Amino acid sequence: MKTIKYIVLSAILIGFTACNDEEDFDMTEEAVVLPELTAGSADFSNYVSLGNSLTAGFTDNALFIASQENSFPKTLSEKFALVGGGSFTQPLTNDNIGGLILGGNVVVNPVTMDTLFKPRLVFGGAGPVNLADVVGPILPTTDFALNNPTGPFNNLGVPGAASFHLLAPGYGNLANFPAAANPYAVRITGNTDASILELAMAQSPTFFSLWIGNNDVLGYATSGGASGTLTDQATFDFAYSTLISTLTSQGAKGVVANIPDVTTIPYFTTVPHNPLDPTNEDFGPQIPTLNGVFGQLNQVFAFLGVPERSIVFSETEASAVVISDESLPNLSAQITGVLNASPTFPAFVQSFGLPAAAAPIVANLFGIVYGQARQATADDLLVLPSASTIGEVNEVFAGFLESQGLSPALAAQFAVEGVSLPLEDKWVLLPTEQAEVATATAGFNATISASASSAGLAFVDANALLTQLANGGITSGEFTLTANLVTGGAFSLDGVHPNSRGYALIANEFMRAIDVTYGSNFEASGNFVNVGNYPTNYSPTLQ
Repeated sequence: MKTIKYIVLSAILIGFTACNDEEDFDMTEEAVVLPELTAGSADFSNYVSLGNSLTAGFTDNALFIASQENSFPKTLSEKFALVGGGSFTQPLTNDNIGGLILGGNVVVNPVTMDTLFKPRLVFGGAGPVNLADVVGPILPTTDFALNNPTGPFNNLGVPGAASFHLLAPGYGNLANFPAAANPYAVRITGNTDASILELAMAQSPTFFSLWIGNNDVLGYATSGGASGTLTDQATFDFAYSTLISTLTSQGAKGVVANIPDVTTIPYFTTVPHNPLDPTNEDFGPQIPTLNGVFGQLNQVFAFLGVPERSIVFSETEASAVVISDESLPNLSAQITGVLNASPTFPAFVQSFGLPAAAAPIVANLFGIVYGQARQATADDLLVLPSASTIGEVNEVFAGFLESQGLSPALAAQFAVEGVSLPLEDKWVLLPTEQAEVATATAGFNATISASASSAGLAFVDANALLTQLANGGITSGEFTLTANLVTGGAFSLDGVHPNSRGYALIANEFMRAIDVTYGSNFEASGNFVNVGNYPTNYSPTLQ
């Protein structure tokens, strides 16, 4: 078996946007006279927006000037200005590179040694790539220790913030980084202990928007349930009720949005469970050998009464990747025991050029690797970053196999991600984990809906909106937007956050909700934004 590389995102080469052909217009029709725009009972003179990355304008896995200028609160403020709205200030970054630095240096994860707060993603021809891969080495200029802007800010969206973070004192104090401070909050608070909610109330808002709660489930979901935690219901309820009661305590009106079903976003729907193509020249010729190896294991699975765990690769159809399912009973010891008791297993080991005496070692390795293994099904959701992992040799595991006596070539053959080596839990959101996320989301959304109703606030059903995007799309003007990565026209390259066109669509939904609750007429007066005026992607040269 050779190292197998797969391009699972090739379909996105079709194009960047999804749009309808222009309609033929009957120029003989009489012009429609629209009513004059009115704010209804809302007072937009001092608008403040609170939330997370979705409020900040986060796009393409980064925050940068162009994305902030197209954030949905900024778009709303421009419409509010037509009916008495005041100025709207944002904590703009220093460039269109995206990413952050600290004291002139990149920030590195001390565990993985991976660079944090990277520059934005761009389209690389076959899928999302890092900006540096296109333009060469590049260093962000937004330094959250040295050149933070001066507030107060109307846009108080903090990428990475969960509900309770908006109440937390010191969340923006650099002295608390990295344990308890958020760099984006540092840029907003001016390195003080003031909470985001306190900064909002210090401005005596007359109108507010609040879209928070996504990160109370998102971190757990995007890690495939391997890290992060789901906020408990009691903590969320307390945080949300405190936010609403405080924001309305001075008579302000507002609009809130609920939490989308994260499993409908491209981050979980782009990579198929079965990307292993038998026509791939690196994979197809290896199928007989792979099936021979797994044939030994499948006999063990059958003996142990779990034939549903059998792993078979098709020579005529796309095959599912092999994953590790932590919800399954761990049969490592049983697998090792059965193989050690098999009189034919030593000969199988010898077929790989190993001595018969190595059979116990190999049996133990089979147990370790395949104790919770199975092939993925359509019910499993592979996260977007798995696209660059499937088919690659896991060098760390290959090194371990070499330490157990396997040759470098043989070790590499048994360390191919998703093929001979089951994908780790972090690459797959299992059905059991999806159920956990769904339960938490439903509970949080019930709280949001009840809070909005009791406080008389406008309500945006963002959950229904994103579900509609994923199931057929939404037509706005001449464009139909869907939840497909790149080609759908609504999501940015990170597969989680909208692009600027998607944020424009969201701004219209917020105005629609405001119309319903406060008697304004943004929609009827023709003041919804034209989503076609907003870009779906940004050029690598935009810096």
